[in-house]
Amino acid sequence: MTTTDTRLIRLAIGSLFVGLFVLGLKALAWKMTGSVALLSDALESLVNVATAIAALVAIRIAARPADANHPYGHHKAEFFSAILEGVMIILAALAILHSAWGALQAPKALEAPLEGLLVNGLASVINAGWCWVLIHQGRRLRSPALVADGKHLLSDVVSSVGVTFGVGVAIVSGWPILDPLMAALVAVNILWSGWKVMSASMSGLLDEAVPDDVMARLRETIAREAEGAVEAHDLRTRHAGRATFIEFHLVVPGDLSVRDAHDLCDRVEAGLKAVVPDCLVTIHVEPEHKAKHSGVLVL
Repeated sequence: MTTTDTRLIRLAIGSLFVGLFVLGLKALAWKMTGSVALLSDALESLVNVATAIAALVAIRIAARPADANHPYGHHKAEFFSAILEGVMIILAALAILHSAWGALQAPKALEAPLEGLLVNGLASVINAGWCWVLIHQGRRLRSPALVADGKHLLSDVVSSVGVTFGVGVAIVSGWPILDPLMAALVAVNILWSGWKVMSASMSGLLDEAVPDDVMARLRETIAREAEGAVEAHDLRTRHAGRATFIEFHLVVPGDLSVRDAHDLCDRVEAGLKAVVPDCLVTIHVEPEHKAKHSGVLVL
């Protein structure tokens, strides 16, 4: 297991403990007030705990080395985790809508609202700090599961701010119906968050290419580092979790020795790994009569 894998697992374990602590605070805030909006916040934190467990399992699976049955590794396990998170977020939103609808039929005054809001606010502050850690470290370590977990927490923070505002207005105005209305708005926000998490993960499962700016840098690197070759064509990329696969055909002069062609490929591969760390590069060497006079012309 690499150092990166170990750090990812530690972050996933941290998410689980933070999620449990925040869930306890939000459940306490709901018990103190009886607010449906605060209940919706607590339900979303329950999903946070479940998704943290899913992310931990996925990261441990993705860290496994390639084997005979999975020669390209287990990297895509993280995308399945992110999709599971999206599904659970949507289910939580539907549960919140159900609770909000029931409360709309019979609105009731809140109990100990200020104390409950303070407890819920503390939970939101903790979530805000941790979601920043997850998104920042997830992007740096190229972990879709951690980034999805962090984005979900960010939507939780936004929801919590809205809940606090709505419950506060309900207290000041004396209109208890605002409480379930705010819960319904939270549910809509959670639904949107779940859809974004799922759509981002689907692109990885469907072998989406690297972004255009990264592709441009790859082409520039090949053109610069492949001195001695004629051209490179059929450049294709895909990403799976932290791994990025790059493959292309490299046309070289027909009289170039196998040793020199191999050294040339090594130089190009090193340049590509400077652009995309830990990428897996496959280069198919061809003689010059195979040139297509398109693709990447070597400088």
